[in-house]
Amino acid sequence: GVAYDTTGCAPLSVNFTDTIGLATAWYWDFGDGSPVVRTTSPDINHVFNNVGTYRVMMIGVDSTKCIPRDTSYATVVSRDDRALVDFNPVKLPPCEALNYRFDNLSQAPPGKPFSTTAFIWNFGDNTPPVVTGNGSVNHTFRSPGTYNVKLFMQDTSYCNFPDSAVKTLRVAPNVVAGFTTPSTGCAPYNAVITNTSEAGQDFFWDFGDGTTFTGATPPNKVYNNVGTYTIILIAVDPNTCNVSDTFRTTIRVNPRPVANFSYSPNPSQENTPTQFTNNSTGAVSYKWNFGDGDSSTQVSPIHQYNAAGDFTVCLVAINTFGCTDTVCQVVPALINPGVDVPNAFTPNGDGINDRVYVRGFGIAKMNFRIYNRQGLMVFQSLTTSIGWDGKYKGVLQPMDAYAYTLEIEFFDGSRATKKGDITLLR
Repeated sequence: GVAYDTTGCAPLSVNFTDTIGLATAWYWDFGDGSPVVRTTSPDINHVFNNVGTYRVMMIGVDSTKCIPRDTSYATVVSRDDRALVDFNPVKLPPCEALNYRFDNLSQAPPGKPFSTTAFIWNFGDNTPPVVTGNGSVNHTFRSPGTYNVKLFMQDTSYCNFPDSAVKTLRVAPNVVAGFTTPSTGCAPYNAVITNTSEAGQDFFWDFGDGTTFTGATPPNKVYNNVGTYTIILIAVDPNTCNVSDTFRTTIRVNPRPVANFSYSPNPSQENTPTQFTNNSTGAVSYKWNFGDGDSSTQVSPIHQYNAAGDFTVCLVAINTFGCTDTVCQVVPALINPGVDVPNAFTPNGDGINDRVYVRGFGIAKMNFRIYNRQGLMVFQSLTTSIGWDGKYKGVLQPMDAYAYTLEIEFFDGSRATKKGDITLLR
C-alpha cells in the first residue's frame, strides 16, 4: 500500500513510498495530467501545483513472482484555503510593569472565519497555554527574561494546519545591553557574539573596525588583522523606563605562526629513517603526526617508518598566544622487510649494549622468547621497543649462552622464524 494519504496547501509536495517494497520496478500515475513515472526505488516525491482532488495509482512490478504486478491507490487533496498566522506584542504602561497585549494578526481565507478555539497561546514562561479565537490577549510576565512566545493554529479547517508563529520577546523594566564573546582570538578570527541583553527592541552594533550592524542577532564577525578592537552595543527599547543602554568590551586578535617543514632523504631511501626539519616561524612548540599512529613534540624529529607506503605527515606550530597553524605533506616510505637479533650483549649498566633487542624493518607482529640452559623462559617481548636487560624476576642472570626463538609477521603478510643463541657478557 501507499503510506501517504494526505491533504495540504497547493503547491503540495508529497512523499510516496511503497511500504511493502517487494517489487523491482514501480509505475506512478499521479492523476494530475503529469506523465506516468517509472522508478526502481519504492520512494518518490511529487508536487501537485493546482488545487484539486487526485487519485494516485502505484503499480509494483516483479516479473519473477506468481503475481507479477500489484496496484495500490491513494487520495491527495490539494487546497487553497491557507490561513495566515501572525501576531504582534505590545508592552503596556507603566514602564516598570511586565504587562503585554498580544494582538492576533492572523487572517482566515474568505468564507472560512476562525473559530473561538482556533488558536493556542504559549508565552514561554511555564504558565498554562491560553486557547482563544483571533482576538487579542493580555499577559503579565512574572520576571524579566527572554521568552519565545508561540501562537499555534490548531484549527484543522485550513490546509496549512498545523501552523504557528514564534517571536522572541525580551522583557524587563529597564533595557540592559549586554553580550558575550571570547576576549582573544587568532587572526583571521571568526568572532561569535551572543546578545544577552534584557529587553530591547532595536540593537546597534559597532565592531570597532569601521563596520556596524543593526539587529538583535549579529552575524559572526571576521577580524582579518591583528589588533585590539572595542565592540559596542546600544540597545534601545522605548517601552522601558530608561529607553536605551550601552555595553562595550575589548577583544584582542593575535597573530598566528606559520608552520612549514621539509624532510630528508628526499626522495626516500630504503630502510632509512626520515629526518624532519622544522622550518616554521613565530612558534614556540610543535606537534607532529607522522601518519602511522606515531607522534612527537620535538622540534625536528627523526622517524623510522615500519611499513612501506605514502604517509600524510602533519605539523602543528603553536605560538605564545596559543594560536596554531597546520601544514601537511605526503611523505613516501620505502621498506624492505627484514629482521636480525644480536648474538651478544653486556648488561653491566654502562649504557652501552645493556639490552638485547630485535632489530628489523617492516615488522607488523613478533614474539621473541629467550630460554636459559634449563629450558626456562626468562624473557618474552611482542614489540621491538622492549628488549631483555639480562634479568629474570629482577635478578641478573649468569654469564651464559641463552637460546631464543623469534616468530615474525611482516606488514606485507609474509612470515619468518629465527632461532639461535645470545651470549650474556659482563
